[in-house]
Amino acid sequence: MRAVAVALCLTFACAPLAAQEAAEPKATEPQAENPLAKLDWVVGPTDVKVGNQATLTVPEGYLYLHPKETSKFQEIVQNPSNGRESLIAPDDLRWFGLFEFEDIGYVKDDEEIDADAVLDSVREGTKQANEERKNRGWAPLSITGWHFKPRYDTGTKRLEWAIAAESEGEPVVNVNTRLLGRKGVTSATLVAGPEALDAAFAEFKNVLQGFQYVPGERYADVQEGDHMAEYGLAALIAGGGAAVATKAGLFKGLWKLIVVGAAGLAAWARKVFGKKQQDA
Repeated sequence: MRAVAVALCLTFACAPLAAQEAAEPKATEPQAENPLAKLDWVVGPTDVKVGNQATLTVPEGYLYLHPKETSKFQEIVQNPSNGRESLIAPDDLRWFGLFEFEDIGYVKDDEEIDADAVLDSVREGTKQANEERKNRGWAPLSITGWHFKPRYDTGTKRLEWAIAAESEGEPVVNVNTRLLGRKGVTSATLVAGPEALDAAFAEFKNVLQGFQYVPGERYADVQEGDHMAEYGLAALIAGGGAAVATKAGLFKGLWKLIVVGAAGLAAWARKVFGKKQQDA
């Protein structure tokens, strides 16, 4: 029943809030199906594989898409995809996170990060990426500073940072996390509206507690002879500049779509589940 409810939620997700609250649609009125409802959503609570290296616990109230379905999601919302990303989101899609494993080898975590130097490098990378954005007819993106500076947790082997940017006068913030493993890193990128970013990040960090590399792929499982990455923590951040320039600007427009969807879904859910509670 929960799977059916999720599918129905997604079907109604793009209906405007006012219209949903005004009246229930008549049975004879045709409903435009939301293409997101056709995706093969994995409904929590359950455990899923993230690539061949890790597992993730999908909590109750959350949804997950494997890479094939994530590619379809990206196409629906007109975002580029390399076919290797997987997606997790709360079931009202108020934010979502993307996972992707980068097979770059074992990254040594013994360096100090110069945040100012890294930001300069990201700015330069963004300028170059803007040329590609221009070729695609997309608005340029400018880096305005750190939303929060890079921080690394030696216990969890987790690096996180958030870069603030601007596109066409609107703020853009993507929160990035890198989960270090034996043979590379898993990027975990949070996508949320700037006004709800901090709350979404708190939720996302809770979700990440359910992420773990399988035995043999953990950071502590490194062995002599393993491939070593050619760079360290700072380069992981600077290398993410191109991702900020291509993804974050697009997600700015995508977020507007999801906000409308969440509003319609919330109204629909109040009517359906509120009625059930009254009848109980």
